[in-house]
Amino acid sequence: MLSQHLIILPIVIPLFAALLQLLPWGEHPQRARRIIGLTSCVLLIVVAIAMLVSTFAGPSVYALGSWQAPFGIVLVADRLAATMVLLTTVLALPVLIFASHGEDNLGSHFQSLYQFQLLGIIGAFLTGDLFNLFVFFEVLLISSYALLMHGGGKLKLRATLHYVILNLAGSALFLISLGVIYGITGTLNIADLAQKVALLSGDDAFILRGGGMLLLIVFGLKAALLPLYFWLPQAYANTTGSVAALFAIMTKVGVYAILRVFTIVFGEDGGAVALLGYDWLWWLGLLTLAAGGIGVLGSRDLRLLIAYLVVMSVGTMLTTFSMNTERAISAVMYYLMHSTFITACLFLLADVIAEQRGKTATRIVKGRQLAQHSTLGILFFAAAIAVIGMPPLSGFIGKLFILEAARTGAQVALLWPIVLGTTFLVMIALSRAGSRMFWHVLEGKPGDVKHPWTQLSAIVFLVGCSIALTLFAQPLAELTEQIAYDLMNPSYYIDAVLGQPGGSHE
Repeated sequence: MLSQHLIILPIVIPLFAALLQLLPWGEHPQRARRIIGLTSCVLLIVVAIAMLVSTFAGPSVYALGSWQAPFGIVLVADRLAATMVLLTTVLALPVLIFASHGEDNLGSHFQSLYQFQLLGIIGAFLTGDLFNLFVFFEVLLISSYALLMHGGGKLKLRATLHYVILNLAGSALFLISLGVIYGITGTLNIADLAQKVALLSGDDAFILRGGGMLLLIVFGLKAALLPLYFWLPQAYANTTGSVAALFAIMTKVGVYAILRVFTIVFGEDGGAVALLGYDWLWWLGLLTLAAGGIGVLGSRDLRLLIAYLVVMSVGTMLTTFSMNTERAISAVMYYLMHSTFITACLFLLADVIAEQRGKTATRIVKGRQLAQHSTLGILFFAAAIAVIGMPPLSGFIGKLFILEAARTGAQVALLWPIVLGTTFLVMIALSRAGSRMFWHVLEGKPGDVKHPWTQLSAIVFLVGCSIALTLFAQPLAELTEQIAYDLMNPSYYIDAVLGQPGGSHE
């Protein structure tokens, strides 16, 4: 009976956890909220693993209220969705452990907002129709507005204001695009859309192209694609470390939406709207990658540098996706996992460094020696190697997969020099940051702020995830190849959603 409702559990668990955390809990409410939050994250990992295992027998479809697609609300767990849910839950646990050492006391309701954020992110991965994708986008956005402001401050307020205004505009465009698409096709179910879109022609196809391009703009805004990425650097650089670390998965929601919708609905079988926006993604992805590299080199603050690394990762993934091959999508999925873990790790590390350096915080200037200098130096070195893409960590394998995916002369001529050139810029920027913070330090007594090992274990865990991605690169590559095959053959998804007589199946 439990397996039948497996798909709904990743949504129900954080929802109930968040509601429980809003209750008064006697003399030590924060302790109870932390226990509830950590228990929720552990349960989510267990459920996500079980759900991923179940997808190898085929996609699982859950029809709420037994209303079948395309008329009812459906949740769909295929290998792509289950992998993204597992990635989110594995990230959420160490980040929450880190935040539970005092950072969650800086503002009200951090713990419950964290669970609502997970609810929105996981729901976006599992939903089977565009309207509920909009609904889950709004859930995660409303939570993110409050989380960005966690702890208060003028810089956070200004960055959050820009973030809110842009995303409100994005939400309005999302609704307009949904109206256009529904007006032409009469459906918003992704699988049903794929069938109906392929039959359109003439004016209907032309209007649908407009609706599809609006969707691309919305998803590009969520993913932080140039020229829509300007909200990200300041927002991520000025919030707390744990919030920025969790937000490492936020841009991946936009990337996921592009992967899902623009392969199934606007893929090669899309008829008159086939491969809509792919040419734009190629050029905008390259420009985003280049702009991110310039931003990394020009950053004078470690947090801002890491934020631009997120921008670079988005450009890398969307450029690679636009090549429209199974090999390219497989490379995107591996690189997505790598970049999520390692940028989250760097955000947490930057938070620790800022506290131990005192007034100089994360500015890339000479400062006093850290209280846990050697430990943090080793962790920074390992994370830097991974994010640069040097062997033997996961960044090297991820970039190797991406470069290997470029097969034509034009792809090689453009992608290789930009990827390798920006990698060189990242190496320079991180070498400069590392030398200023760990090598050329001021003489005198080290700082006296130390972080407990239980908190530093979150950073160690995320570095360990990069190592695990390297050690298990072969089975992970096989998984990403299967995901790529599923996306390039949308009938696999469509038949599961529309061809099932029952309300749910495993």
